[in-house]
This record gives sequence, structure tokens and C-alpha cells, in this order.
Amino acid sequence: MKCQEEDLSPDIKDWNKHQVKQWAAKLEGVEETFAEILFQPDISGPSLLLLDTTDLNKMGITFGPAKLVIHARDEVVKLEKEESHSLKNQPGRPCKPYPFFRYHDTYRYMEGSILDNIESGPSNLIEPCHEYKAFIHTTDETKMSKFTAEVIRFAAACMNSRTNGTIHFGIGDKPEFTHGQVLGVVVEDKESYANELKSAIDACFEYKHKQTAQMCIKPPRFVEVLNKNMTSSDKCVIEVDMVPDSAICEESIYHTLNVDTIKARKKAKGKETKQFFIRDGSSSRDLLALTTSAKPMEEYNKFVDKVPQLSQHRKKEEEKHLTVIKSSTQGSKLSYMITGGSSSLDKSHFEHYVIVANKSHLRQFESLGFLVELNPTAVLDFDPESNQKHGLEYHLSQQMTVSVHLPAQYKITEAVEDMANKLKLTRGTSWVFCNGGIQDETPSDIDQWLMDKGASIRDVISFLCRKDVLPNKRFLVIFLLMSTVTEMKDPLVETFSTFWQELKGTEQIVCICDNEKAFTSWKDLLQARCGIDISRRCIYELSFAEINGTILSLLSKNRRASRFLPCGGGSKVLFEKKVERSLNTLDVLCVNQCEGGNEDELVIEENFYKGGKVSWWNFYFSEQPGSTPFIKRDKFHYIMNTVIPDLSSLRKPCALFNLMHIPGCGGTTLAMHTLWALRESFRCAVLKNNDADFTEVAEQVVKLLMYDHKEQLPRVPVLLMIDDFDEMEKVYDLQQLIERKCTEKNIHSKSAEVIVLNCMRSESSDPTETTEDTVIIGNNLSEKEQKLFEEKLVEIEKIHKNAETFYGFMIMKKNFKSEYVQGVARNTLKSFNINQKHAQLLAVLVLLSVYCKGASLSISLCEEFLGLQPKPVCGTAKVEDGFGKFSTLIARCQVEGKVVFTAVKMIHSSIAQHCLSELTTTHSVKKADITDLLLTTNKLYESTQGKDKLLQDVHHVLVKRNLSTEEESQFSPLIQDITKETPGQEEMVLINASKRFEKDAVIFQLLARYYYLKKKDFLEAKHWAQKAKELSKDSSYIADTSAQVHKHELKNAIAKYKEQHISPDKLAMFLGMAQSAVDAFKETQRIAKKESVQRLQDKRDNYPFNTSGLLGEIQVGVLIIEMLEKTPVFSSDNVRHDIMSQVLSGDVNLQDVEKNDQRHSKHKSYYAILRSFEDVLYNLRHRMKVNFDLLDNFYVNLGSRFGMKDSREQVAQYELSRCFKQYANLFCKTASLKNKIVSTLFKLYQARQFLEMQKADTYCGILNFLSNNIPTEIMEKIARQYDFLCNYNPDVLTKINFIYANVVLSRIKLESPHIKQYPKVLDVLCQVLREQIPLSANLPLHFIAVMLLWPQQYHPECTRLGRCISQMRTAYHTVMKEMRNGKRPVVHFFLGKKQGYEKLVPLGEIKRLIKPEEFAYMWENGKIWKEKKVHDLLCRVTGEVKNNFILADTCIQGLKLPVTPMFQSQIGGYAEGSKVSFFTGFSVNGPYALDINKT
Repeated sequence: MKCQEEDLSPDIKDWNKHQVKQWAAKLEGVEETFAEILFQPDISGPSLLLLDTTDLNKMGITFGPAKLVIHARDEVVKLEKEESHSLKNQPGRPCKPYPFFRYHDTYRYMEGSILDNIESGPSNLIEPCHEYKAFIHTTDETKMSKFTAEVIRFAAACMNSRTNGTIHFGIGDKPEFTHGQVLGVVVEDKESYANELKSAIDACFEYKHKQTAQMCIKPPRFVEVLNKNMTSSDKCVIEVDMVPDSAICEESIYHTLNVDTIKARKKAKGKETKQFFIRDGSSSRDLLALTTSAKPMEEYNKFVDKVPQLSQHRKKEEEKHLTVIKSSTQGSKLSYMITGGSSSLDKSHFEHYVIVANKSHLRQFESLGFLVELNPTAVLDFDPESNQKHGLEYHLSQQMTVSVHLPAQYKITEAVEDMANKLKLTRGTSWVFCNGGIQDETPSDIDQWLMDKGASIRDVISFLCRKDVLPNKRFLVIFLLMSTVTEMKDPLVETFSTFWQELKGTEQIVCICDNEKAFTSWKDLLQARCGIDISRRCIYELSFAEINGTILSLLSKNRRASRFLPCGGGSKVLFEKKVERSLNTLDVLCVNQCEGGNEDELVIEENFYKGGKVSWWNFYFSEQPGSTPFIKRDKFHYIMNTVIPDLSSLRKPCALFNLMHIPGCGGTTLAMHTLWALRESFRCAVLKNNDADFTEVAEQVVKLLMYDHKEQLPRVPVLLMIDDFDEMEKVYDLQQLIERKCTEKNIHSKSAEVIVLNCMRSESSDPTETTEDTVIIGNNLSEKEQKLFEEKLVEIEKIHKNAETFYGFMIMKKNFKSEYVQGVARNTLKSFNINQKHAQLLAVLVLLSVYCKGASLSISLCEEFLGLQPKPVCGTAKVEDGFGKFSTLIARCQVEGKVVFTAVKMIHSSIAQHCLSELTTTHSVKKADITDLLLTTNKLYESTQGKDKLLQDVHHVLVKRNLSTEEESQFSPLIQDITKETPGQEEMVLINASKRFEKDAVIFQLLARYYYLKKKDFLEAKHWAQKAKELSKDSSYIADTSAQVHKHELKNAIAKYKEQHISPDKLAMFLGMAQSAVDAFKETQRIAKKESVQRLQDKRDNYPFNTSGLLGEIQVGVLIIEMLEKTPVFSSDNVRHDIMSQVLSGDVNLQDVEKNDQRHSKHKSYYAILRSFEDVLYNLRHRMKVNFDLLDNFYVNLGSRFGMKDSREQVAQYELSRCFKQYANLFCKTASLKNKIVSTLFKLYQARQFLEMQKADTYCGILNFLSNNIPTEIMEKIARQYDFLCNYNPDVLTKINFIYANVVLSRIKLESPHIKQYPKVLDVLCQVLREQIPLSANLPLHFIAVMLLWPQQYHPECTRLGRCISQMRTAYHTVMKEMRNGKRPVVHFFLGKKQGYEKLVPLGEIKRLIKPEEFAYMWENGKIWKEKKVHDLLCRVTGEVKNNFILADTCIQGLKLPVTPMFQSQIGGYAEGSKVSFFTGFSVNGPYALDINKT
């Protein structure tokens, strides 16, 4: 055999016997016959290395030539070693460092490559500086201390210089290596590096800066290092990032101790030597190091002085580089390019796909499912380890048919068709290993690849691009850049160039990578190599998960089998079934909802048009070819174009808007239509069950928001629809929990991350104006909407034969005309017979639907009640058939509760109302009859499915009251209607209810209320109240009912007594009743306080304190006063009236009154009775006053959780006001002494009586004047009276009230002559602060002190402010402990820009600047603070975040005051120490921060 003419490998071990022969034949002095001698016994490279002279002699080679052969061999070995050492230290190609402050990127270094960032000092402070450590000359004992010492030194320098930075271990430097050369180090225990670094930070930084340092110094990152031939090595580069965020570091400076100092300190106590490092060029320099300079500290001091300036510079640079989430369109672009414009892989322009891939990462495999679906004809794989467990070929060969080839197999040596057949080219995927790794093919370094394997890869590409192999223009080449390409000699660059030339352009090429840096590097390399800009054919803004989801969604079979979520810009991500099932409280609307389904369109549309709830299918069907679009209500465009964009721009985690609608007017349909229209730009979901645990709901909403987003902010927010909530408080609860969960997960952006669409029924039919946070849907279609309904009807009638029974649609089409609905009800119910089972069932359903929104009956219940038996062939008869002619009035629905079940409901609320009216008027079936049927028919409760829901609905119609007015709220609408329609029948209904709900305290409570309010049967009422108490001993509301029975019994007895004077026996009876009522209300108060404390501990129950016990005791006090006024002892004249006042005040005892009574003999029996109730009588005024003050405190200082007063409590406040008038008439009036000389003592008494009569004797009462429109003259008189009282040895509370009176008057009428000068009031305040302060004065004193002393200029007492705030909060939690649950302290004043009294801006002054209907919304979402009028009025304060507070700056050096954020979520995104600005509001729980912004 002739010698092969080819270059020899420098490594003899790689030579075969032919190459050994070739080498030997060329040796000078060695004949060719000797080379043949070596060839015959198969001497290859490895065996040549083992030979010596003796071996060659034995083979027949003489001594001389043998010596030459051995010498030549040794020279080759020596040269190879030298070249290997030289190559090892030879600079490689430049590469980029691992992305800064990232951990999950699939980036690797290649050994010998050069990082293109030089070691440097600060640049713009955001671009990281770099420091390199070879880290190779360390022993196992010293490497950890070396690592921590270098990191601490570099970190301190970056923190002081305020620059980002990365220190790299395993990167070489001069003189031994090229600067930035990747070497790598072997790491056996990665966790130990992180632990040791954490310990070193704690040891080396000062105590006050340990937490800051831990936040700035990020955990170590271990970046894998590949060999030059792209195979894996056991090395990595250790990197530690430094991020000295301005919000964390502020203006601090950071000294450190070195490791040696720490060790020395442990051995001997001595002075610690501190270091102060800064970045100086490419190194870290200690400004406290010993120096020969004459002024050693000068440079240090200069640097420290410029730190504030440096911090500001850092902050500005951070703001410039804020991450802005771009609205990408690359999802749509990818869909277009991958299909050739068809946007469907089923109809793709391309018949075949060729994949070109480089080295992959294990993390990427979960997102490469699209490769299986593309079923590529060929994969050109440049990873020599692809067939190993961590390789792409190994991973995909488990899921698809793969034929593994070497490039040489593509060299055309026979007919092309025969070759393609042998390669199985179109029967599976030809997997071409383009850089060895199989069949003993050795991988090549990048430098050698072109020479070793370039020609064979060109053969592969030429073969694939032949028109007789793959159809011309009908295949797409996808460059899948799973590792960043950084070198011009990279095989992928050459491969691209070859494809580009073969395909004559880039129209059949797509390049995919998952980050912009990889794209930029690729683009630049191709620009240099081919002179083209590849940008328009590249995808780089999407993660591989988004790329995977987007491509998979292009296949109809995947759209049927899989579901996809939007990621923005047309990109999608696969919604894993496991994750979807974990979100079990949400019905998630996917981008491809309904696609590929086979639901019966006619059945679904029929159910909807009849009156069933809209489903996603209805929207889907309306978008199919040949259908008219789904009707868009007028408000749809307003919501889409105005409301949603406006809410999206709010800087808060969770925004809310309300869609209020009259039942049956399409509110829920409009809300779902909005979600359907926005499903590609929002992650949309509907809350399945309103009774779900809101904490769990919030967790799942945030999980949906963050699904498949790792080290990036979410691209699309969540749009959550909630439907049919009973109370807005529950909506606010859910909103706050979502905000809290976003804060916990550290999710912060410049726009709302979650928008809650609250679809809620409105019982009022009065049209209400739409506001920014509320859209109203009424029962009146516009002309445009009516036209759309008419057009839709034409389409419906063409498709559906029974369109005339589509009452749900027709009611709206007829514009809700009652005549139409009435006609439908009358005609359908013509044959109604209450004795028939299906008629009974319909009657029950009608009744429930009228009085309970969302009422339904389970299919299972209906089947059992109607006796629908399963049929042997066709299954069960349709339940609709069981309803006979009435089936047109019902529709199917799905009910989410403890279990999910199918049910029937009335098709429309107005149909239900007219049917009930028709049953009553035409068929004489009364509401009482139907209710009795509902309660006494056991068959209705035998079905297990839906039984709980039925019981819940029945309970609702019996118990739930409307709270609009007191008269209406006595009983539920059903009970009240039964009472009006069939008086007396309601009693039997309630008795039957007690039998159906035999262990239900609320039903027993209802009976008690019925008997004392309606029947005036107090004995029976007490019986049911006692039964309720036995079942629910710890409920204050049940206890209150028992107390109310006693109160009403007393009230009724007094009212029925028509005599002028009360007789002794009646007096005894009345006082006994009063005693029982007072004791019962005190018991209610005790339980209410206990309840409230438990709720406070639970933290999830926001139900407020039950005040009924306090008000009830006051009402009993008023009844006692009315009763005593009819008693001869107190009723004869004004003098006797005054005596009654004194007795009830405890100032005079009854024995003295009796002695001085001229008619004491006649009244003896009265006095005997009165003395037996002394405790009640003597304490009456005191108890009433205590309760008045408690309720004033509750109503004045506590409001809704948004910091405002709660308007829903007005009914109770009106009653409180009525009672106080009677109290004041008795206890606060003084005789008018005209033309008589009045003593000072009497004047003081008169003043106090006047103040109490005006409720101005407490700070709460005075504060209330800010909002209750008190006449200015009265307020001035109050101020005058306090001025008068303060001249006569006033107590502490009088002085405090004097201050409040002047402050409040100043805010009502600043020019009033009765206002004391501000300095005078301050002097009084400071004097009080120095006195002994009773516990009762703590809260009012420190509240007013904080407001008045809040520094605008220096005052000596300002230094007490921190203590005042602390004492005020302590007093607040003590005084309000049992009352504050579910409430937030009212903000009475805000800090204004002016001085003196004018620095306090009352809440009412801000309210006057805003439209009343918009105030609540603007307050809740923070828009109120953007109003120029408000902004100009208030003073903005700066401060820094500290734990859950803000330390506010003041004009006094060193004085910082703790302020609580009104909404904690506003500081959730700010690190400890962040500088912020805000408006300050003052409440009795301390100052609050509102509209918090980073400075």
C-alpha cells in the first residue's frame, strides 16, 4: 500500500501505522525499507512510543538507522510538549463575561479564551468593573482565605466607589498569562464558598454595615469552563458580583478589617486596624494604608467628603438604567418566519426543517419540545458531547427517531437518491455530529476545526441544499444558538456562511437565541464575515420557554391538546397541566382557549341565548368564519380604550375597577367579553368560588403572574375577574392580600401587575354616572346597541328553529320592556298547577331566584324530585324534559362550591320576578305557600349533590336583610313580602324554618327578632333568644338579640302605659326590665370585646367591632329617663327634674331626696322601689357618658381601611345623636339667671355644661367639628369657654381640649378673633407636657403634640417628638385594642406648606378640592396626590426606609421621626435605607406616609 499524503498530528499517540511509515520514510539517513519493516508488524503511534534501539535491532533495523529513528521520535515528543505548553499559554479568542447579576443563563467559558473587559475602575458606576485572579498558586489550606480576603477587599472598594463590579477567580493575568485569559479552577464544594463568604462579610465589616454588605455582595456564581474542542472539563470560573444600590448604601462609608487583624484580635486585645478601600484604576487601594506622605489622611478625608456627591451620581445613573420592559413583537415575528407567513405549522410554507445547534445546557431541555414537533430532516450538531446524558442528541433521541451520521457520509460517492435512501433522510432525523464525538472521531479545537472538518461540513450543506434532496425554497434552516458564539473561527459562523452562499440569501434562514448579548455577538460576527445585517432574521428577546410555547401553539394538534399563556408581543408559553391544576381557585383563560375543541355549537348557543351564563365557547364561535361578531356593548370600548390603560399605568401592585350592573343586563357577559378580548395581552382568569380562602387565591394569582419568569419581571399583568361578591369589603380584602403577596415576592414595576375586575350586581335601577373606577351597566340599550341586537337576531333565526324561546336574548333585544317579560311569563305559565311536581319545582326555583342571586337547583336534585329514571338504552331523560312546557324558562349552569356540579337556574332575573307575580295573581300561589313547600318537602333535601348549596340559598332568603334603611332591614325581603301579602303566614314559615334548620342559631335569632318586633310576644322571643345563645355562646350578635328582647319589652311596656303617672308596681316592673336589659347589653359588650381581640390575633378576619351593646345600653338609659319623668317623685316641676338629674348623676342619694320631699309619705312606696335599683340609677349618667365617649372615639378616630370615615355607620350615629339630645336635655341644661349676679363657680359650671351639651368636652367631639358643619358661632363660643376655664386652675384634660378648640377653630375660621396666638397655644402644650399626665390624657395629648411640634423650625420641645409618637402609639393600642379590628385610624390632618395653624390641613379641605363621587377612588389608587391643587397645598417630606417604617427627615439636625406607610405595599419594593419622599398625614396611631416615591 502506498503512503498516504497527509499532515501528521503533532501528538504521536494519534498516528496510525500508515502515518508511522510515512514519517519514518521521510527521515534523513533512514532507508524506505526500514519504514516498511515498521509497517509490517503494525507499529502505530502508541507502540512507537514504547520502542527502544534493542527492539528495532530485533526487527531487523541496523544500529545506525535505529538510533536515528529513536532520536527523531524523541524530538517529536519534545516538540509536542513545548508546543502544548506554548499553546496553553497562547491567547485565545476574545469572549464576553457572564451576564452581570444573573445566575440562570446558559453561558460557559472556553479554556484559553480572553475576556474582552479589562480590569478597570469605575466608569458610569452601573457598568461593572472587573478584577481577575488566576487562583492557581494556592494550597487547599489557603485557597478559601485567599478567596474571601480578595472578595472583601474588592467589595469594599466597589461599595465605597459606588460602582458595580465582578471579581473573577480562574482568570489569568500578566505576566504569566494573557490579561483576562480563562484558566478555570477545580471546585469540589461550591456551598462552602458561599458559606465562608457570608461568614467573612460578618467578620470584616462593621456591625452597623453587615446587613448592607450582605445585600450588596451577591452569592458566588460558578461558570462552567469548556475545553477548546467544546468538551466539558472539571473546571469553572468563580465570580462574585457587587451591586452597591443607592437605596441601600446611601451616603455611608465602609471600613473593613483584614483577616490577619481579625485573627490577631482573637489572640490579644489591641486596637483594631481599619482599612478603607476604593477602586483606583484596575486595582483596589487602601486609603488608610501607612504612607510617607506629610498629610496621610488628606486623600481619605477628601474622598469621604465627596461620598454624598458620589451617591447622588450613582442614583442618577440607576434611574437612567432602570429596566424598562419593552413591548416586544418577536412572538409574532417568530410565528411568521417559522411558517413562512402562514402562522400555522399545519399549513406551513416549509416542508422540511434543518437545525444547526451548538453546545446546549441541561436547563434548556425542558423548553425544546418544539424540535420534536418540527421533526427536522437534519440536525447539524456542533457539540461533541451531544450523545452523552447532558447532550441534546441524547435528550431528543428519547422522543424521536434519530439516525446518527458523520459528515463524511454526505460526500457524494454515488447516486444522490441512493445516498438519501441510505441516510434515511426523510424517514427520520439525520443527526450529523459536526465536531466528532462518535465513532472515535476526535473533536477539534476552534482553531483547527476549519482545517480538520470544514470541508466535510461543506459537503453536508451542499448535499442538503440540492434541489433533488430537499425541495427548492421549501425548507428552513434554523440556527439554534444555545451557547453564545464569540469567535470568528467558530464553526457556526463558517456553517452560516456556507448556507448563506448555497441558499443565495437569508430568506430560508432563521437565527434563534434567548438573550440580546448573544444576538449582538452573532450579528457582529456575521457582519464581519459575510457583510450582512442578520437582525431581521433573528429572534432574541424571548426565552426558550417562550420560543417553545410560541412554536408549539402553531400546531393545531397542540392547540387542541395543550394550552398556552401570553408572554407579550405575540409570544406564548406552554401552560403545564400540573401548574394549571395547582391553580384550583382560578379558571384560567388561555390564548388558544377552545381551539380544536368539538363542542356542540348549537347547544351552547341555545343555552346562552335562552338565558344561560356566557361561556368562552360563545366568544370563540362568534369569531369563526360566517358568524357575526359578538355584540360589543357601548361600555366595552370605554373599558378597553380608557379604563384598562388607565389602571395599567397605576404604580401599585393591584388595581381595582368595578363593573356594576343590574341583574340580567349583561354585566357578567361584558366582563367576560373584556377578558376574552384581552387574553393575548393579559393573563386572564376568573375566580371560581367566592368562598375560597383569599390567602390561597392571592398566592395563585401571583403564581400565574410569575409563571415561567425567572430572573425578569413579568411581561404581562394578570386580569382577574371576580363575580357576584356580596360586599365591597371582601373585594378590598382580596385586593390587599394580592398586594401583600406581590410585596413578599419582591415584584415591583412602574405599572399595575394585577387588575381586579369586580363584576358586582347593583340592586338600584337608578342610572349612576360612570366614574374612573366604576362602570355602570343599566337596563336601557342605546340605539346603537339595539341595532346590533336586531342584526344578531336575523342570524339567530337563520340557524335556530326555536329562536322565539331565546328569552334571555329577546329581553335585551326588547330593551327590557316589562310588557314583553310579563307576556312570556303569563303565556308559559298558563297550564301551571301547583299540585304537579314539575310546577312545584319551578315555583321553588322562581322564589329562590327572586330573593337569592345566583340561586340554582342541582340536576341531581331535579331528577330525583321529578322521578326521572335512567333509560336502559339512551341513559337518563333530560331534566329539561321533566319541566315540560316550563323548560323554556330554565337554563343549565355549572356551580362551583365545595364540589362542582351542574344545575338549572332561571334564565333571567326579570323572568323570575314576573313568574312569581304571575303565580301569585293568576294562580293564587302565594309566596308563603311556596316557602312552606320549600321548607317542608324533605324530597328536596335528599339529593347529596347540591344539597349544601340549596340549604345555603334557603338560609339566605330567610335571613339576609337589606341594610338601606332601618325599617326595611328588620327582616329579609322575602319575610317582609310574605308579611305584606299574607299577614300572619310569616310566623308559620319561620317555625318551619326552625325545624329545617334545627341547629342553627341564626334562624333561632330570627324567630326571637320576629316575636319581639312584630308579635310583641316577649316570652316567646326570650325562648328563641335563649335557644340561639345555647348554640352560639360566643357571638356578640346573638347576645345582642337577647338584650334587644329585654329593651323592646321595656319600651313596649312604657309605650302601652297610658296613665299620666306610673304606679309603684309598674315602676318596679319597668326598673326590673331595665336592669335585665342593662345587664344583657353589658354581656354583649364583654363578648364583643373578646371577639374583636380574637379577630385581631387571627389577622384574616376584618369584621369590625360590634358596637350594638354600647348603643343598646344608652337606649335603655334613655328609656329609664323617660320612665322616671313619669314618676311622681321626679315629675311635678323643674326642681324635681333637677333632682332626678342629680340622682342619676350619683350626686344626691335617694334617702336625702326622700327627707326633703314634702310628699314623702305619699311617695314612700316609690322611694322603696327606687332604692332597690340604686346601682342602676346612681351610675346611669356615668355609664351613658362612658358609652357616648367610646362610640365617639370609635366613629371619629376609626374609619374604613383606606383611612376615611365609614358612611355605612350613619344609621347608628343618627340614633346616637337622638339619644344624646335626651341625655343633654336632662344632664347638661342650666337655669338661665337673667339680671342676677352669677358667681364664678356657677359660670364655670355653666361653661362645662355647655361644652358637654355640644360634645365639646372631649378631644374626639372637638375633632368631629371638622366634618359635621358646626356653625362658626358655636365653635367660637366653645373656644371662649375653654379660654375662660383655663383661667381657673384647669386640669390637664381641660388644657388639652383648649388646644384642640383653638386648632379646630383656626381650621374653620382662621380670622376669628377668639383664636389664641399660635405661640401661646404652643406654650400651653409645652407646659402640659411637663406635668403629670393621667392615663386618659395620653392619647389626645401626644396626638396634638406630634402635630403642633412637627418641626418646621427649631423648638426645644421638638426633641421629645420621637417619644411622643411612641407613647401615642402605645396609648392607641391600649385604648383601641378591642375596637380597631377591620379599621384604620382616620387621618384628621395633613402637613401643609405654611406655618403655624395653617401647617395643618384638614381632610375636609382636601375633599373640597375633589368631586365627591371621585374622592374615594382617587384616595384608594393614589391619584388624589397627583392633583395640582392638592400637591400645592401639602408639604412633601423626605426620609429613609427602615424595616416597616420610614424615618422622616426634619429641619433639626439628627432628628428623624418614625412614620408608618398608609399602604405597606408602597415601600415593599424599596431596600432598607432607601431614600423616599411622601406626604404626611396625622392620625391617633401616629403619623402616616402617603404617596411614597423614591427620591
